[in-house]
Amino acid sequence: MLNEATEEKLQTMKLNGMLSAWTEQRASPGSDELGFDERFGLLVDAEATSRENKRLKRALDEAKLKIRHACVEGIEFSAKRGLDKAVVRQLASGRWVTETQHVTISGATGTGKTYIGCALAHQACRKGYRATYRKMTRLFQELRLARADGTYTRLLARLARIHVLVIDDFAIAPLDDQERQDLLELLDDRYDTGSVIIAGQLAPENWHEYIGDPTLADAICDRVLHRSHNLKLSGPSRRKNPKTND
Repeated sequence: MLNEATEEKLQTMKLNGMLSAWTEQRASPGSDELGFDERFGLLVDAEATSRENKRLKRALDEAKLKIRHACVEGIEFSAKRGLDKAVVRQLASGRWVTETQHVTISGATGTGKTYIGCALAHQACRKGYRATYRKMTRLFQELRLARADGTYTRLLARLARIHVLVIDDFAIAPLDDQERQDLLELLDDRYDTGSVIIAGQLAPENWHEYIGDPTLADAICDRVLHRSHNLKLSGPSRRKNPKTND
């Protein structure tokens, strides 16, 4: 009866990780050899791990990363890629998010830009930050629809609360005047409050020409490139090798 009452209380308090670990301890004869403090410590560790796993799942569900399983441990550092392992290790610390810095990832199609962008966003979620993924064309579609139904300001505010915004397939299509304005407003709302990961074939030194309007190009580049870590990928397409993680 005592055990049943304890189980009920743990369930009521939503201490499911602790309940599962306690059930395992009771079923394991070897647990009797542990002292009370050790057993209790294991229960607390189990509850902490359970809560962290649930938090990370919620963060990844919200992020909607194109490659959900992407992780920094899966990034491959062959010499042909031109990818600096020390820089990636530094980014994995999450400090760049704390300091509201940015990451640009450029390279030919198939070189793994999306994987690395998703891996860095995944790592940010592990560190307790919120992230979200958008393809550039779909981001502009979302902004157009929001403007049409009167929720534009609300959408910008929601995106501004996200710590890491991943913009993939950057510069895949020409920008019109409204899209230039939208991009500037989006980045301006996030200035000093959130980080961006921008991935695309176009290298940052060519952004100004791509954006077109000199004044808006200056403003957009100023809000990203002066505080960014630039990853330039090289080598053959990785899609030709199905065994490659990224």
